[in-house]
Amino acid sequence: MGGAQSQEEEPTPSEAGGDTPGIYEIAELEPRQWPIVYSSQYNIGFMGLQRLHPFDSAKWGKIFDHLQEAGMIKGKEDILEPREITKRELQMVHTEEYLESLTSSMNVAMVVEVPPVAILPNFVVQSKLLRPFRFQTAGTIMAGKLAIERGWAINIGGGFHHCSSNSGGGFCAYADITLAVKYMFNHIDGVKKAMIVDFDAHQGNGHERDFLGDERVFILDMYNRLIYPGDNFAKQAIKRKVELNHHTTDQVYLENIRRHLPAVLDEFDPDVVVYNAGTDILEGDRLGNLDITPEGVMERDRLVFTEVRKKRGKPIFMLTSGGYQVGTCT
Repeated sequence: MGGAQSQEEEPTPSEAGGDTPGIYEIAELEPRQWPIVYSSQYNIGFMGLQRLHPFDSAKWGKIFDHLQEAGMIKGKEDILEPREITKRELQMVHTEEYLESLTSSMNVAMVVEVPPVAILPNFVVQSKLLRPFRFQTAGTIMAGKLAIERGWAINIGGGFHHCSSNSGGGFCAYADITLAVKYMFNHIDGVKKAMIVDFDAHQGNGHERDFLGDERVFILDMYNRLIYPGDNFAKQAIKRKVELNHHTTDQVYLENIRRHLPAVLDEFDPDVVVYNAGTDILEGDRLGNLDITPEGVMERDRLVFTEVRKKRGKPIFMLTSGGYQVGTCT
């Protein structure tokens, strides 16, 4: 049931051939373009199954549309579009066993927490569900390179912080944060230390498991301690842990940022900052269960970019991560 189809039917990530340009090779901006990464391939929608999970699986397109309506960008010619990440590129982090597990629709259903996915042919799951994740994962890696070159970048997607090298979960199938950091370590001279600032409402246990014991990576994670995933093993990797309670408000939330973020930036002095900027902290989000206003979210983002980019001149790239209120755009 929902098992792997033949390789010919299944649009799984292809092997990178000799003529396939690397992700870093296509991450080249023209002077007029913004360091923003997005593709219409990010969005998920098929057979109404997207309604069975609280995640708004078309939110990435809505963000792009909002940027256009606000006059911030004219269209896709002002940004960069990623291609789909290949299997070989995923294997920089992911084990063969984990990637193979995604050829089972049952396993994918558990990762994305949508049980009906288990009964679908896997070629449909690959094409309609996992392929958008693979585009977003490539977008995160591209954003990392653009941040080094331009000082900042945004991937309108990504932030799959519950996925590690050998395990997915929480609607996260690929470890894009781990991949982006390791790509920078391997391909960009001068990037020796990276900081992950994870301000999604949930603990980022995926990248934490991947970087446990790695002194090149500093993780600042502020999350609701009373919700998923409660991964105590992964918490060992957090260098600065800020645990919140249900219904935390703007005042407490923002004061924690003002107290902790400048201190850890001064302490660790990173070469690059990955900012996982989930909006599931918003009041009314039934999974985050915090009470941050839209104004509080904007102030959060302003504080992060001010401390990292304006005050210290460090490159930063932002991922949109979680957010479970349909129609909310911040």
